[in-house]
Amino acid sequence: MPSSFPELHTARLRLREIKPSDAEALYAIHSDADWMRWYGVDPLVDLSQASQLADLFAGWFHAGTGFRWGLERRSDRQLIGSCGLFRWNRSWRNCVIGYEIARSVQREGYMREALEIVLNFGFTAMHLHRIQAETHPDNASSIALAQRMGFRLEGIHREQAYWGGRFHDLNCYSLLVQEWRQRHGLQADEDDNAG
Repeated sequence: MPSSFPELHTARLRLREIKPSDAEALYAIHSDADWMRWYGVDPLVDLSQASQLADLFAGWFHAGTGFRWGLERRSDRQLIGSCGLFRWNRSWRNCVIGYEIARSVQREGYMREALEIVLNFGFTAMHLHRIQAETHPDNASSIALAQRMGFRLEGIHREQAYWGGRFHDLNCYSLLVQEWRQRHGLQADEDDNAG
């Protein structure tokens, strides 16, 4: 575990630690009820909830259970979403990936750009063997993105999630380190098969 939060960079994004000052940007994304309908929680209804969310995301690093990066657009320093690796099980070398982006920048390739570097961080710096993605079966955009990144459908977690006053099934996808390496033309690491 690094002693300071790892900042990552892509051509258009700075992936950085989420701060209390990000509450307004998080609120703008997470209060859009229609946009967030598949996110897995009820939409935010006031700014104080966004402050709590910023604290929650920052807390993963301090608790040693994962990372949540704010996606800051380099051109204007605006926070346009977040992406993270969480529920980190070090002994099993796996975790879950989650992400969301502002509606205004959908289909501009920002999340794919962010996921490339976050997956790289997970498989190299965190030494993960498996990364899992869970999506609502009706969330076509998120499913398409996961599949473009190489995730494979494993099955359905029946009524795993609860929001909006009812239980929801979630599709379970996974990406293994050897699949990620193969997609990127990298050699297998001796550590890949370590128990």
